[in-house]
Amino acid sequence: MVKAVVAGASGGIGQPLSLLLKLSPYVDELSLYDVVNTPGVAADLSHISSTAKVTGYLPKDDGGKAAMKDADIIVIPAGIPRKPGMTRDDLFNINAGIVKGLIEIAAEVAPKAFLLIISNPVNSTVAIAAEVLKAKGVFNPQKLFGVTTLDIVRAETFVAEIAGKKTGSELTIPVIGGHSGETIVPLFSKISPSVTIPDDKYDALVNRVQFGGDEVVKAKDGAGSATLSMAFAGFRFAEKVLKAAKGEKGLVEPSYVYLPGVPGGEEIAKATGLEYFSVPVELGPNGVEKVTNPLTGITEKEQTLVDACIKGLKDNITKGINFAHNPPQK
Repeated sequence: MVKAVVAGASGGIGQPLSLLLKLSPYVDELSLYDVVNTPGVAADLSHISSTAKVTGYLPKDDGGKAAMKDADIIVIPAGIPRKPGMTRDDLFNINAGIVKGLIEIAAEVAPKAFLLIISNPVNSTVAIAAEVLKAKGVFNPQKLFGVTTLDIVRAETFVAEIAGKKTGSELTIPVIGGHSGETIVPLFSKISPSVTIPDDKYDALVNRVQFGGDEVVKAKDGAGSATLSMAFAGFRFAEKVLKAAKGEKGLVEPSYVYLPGVPGGEEIAKATGLEYFSVPVELGPNGVEKVTNPLTGITEKEQTLVDACIKGLKDNITKGINFAHNPPQK
């Protein structure tokens, strides 16, 4: 019996993500948690004729604990979305506080769950989650993931357009580093099967992968950010984690992880000087089986992108750790 939890299930990402998980044959019990509307979302989804039994919880009567108790996987898209003109930093204190609170509950009632963080800024919120788990004595780096799959999905889509491929999902494109702006590093030299990106399109393509979220914010004209594509990306990664937990082999996807705590991570930590970095992760029953060093054999252009990424990530990670230890007083 697999229990999946969506924390932030009533939001723009949470609702479509919950729908996709309800349809997954790998989920037996789907538990939804949010500050508003969760019983309604759960009732709506519970009429769908797929396996998962759905329940919805609100904060009253310790709803968070009831929702997450003994969960196998907890996906966290909770938080407020970015609005036009708003930087990811503007969101920081609100979303960081939300993630910290949710991880505190998870650490208590589901210490062995896979934890998938979608809430932005992922570069910082994953570090916050790790510090909370460390303080509670239940930190397992192999089970904590920052979901960066949307960057990969975008890269697949945009490269397929240039290469004339029918679908981007037939391409494997490592996108590494972090999950905002210039911390996102697409490694087009390592696309499989190989695709040549014309020189005159390279810079614009990199920029589009890095700032694709802005495209959506602008197109929605103040009414939201990337929610449907993010829900798909979150589901794609969650389902890979669940398949690997059931014993399926060869499942690899980049994810933002705590390098010193995962097999193969030390080498990348040494090369970057960072504790957190999104790298191709091979998944298994215990989460991260091993990570692959994507920095070998990259091009000069890619090295320049990596250098900029490392600079940005250092600050983001420090900010997350500082927040975990000294949250702003309300």
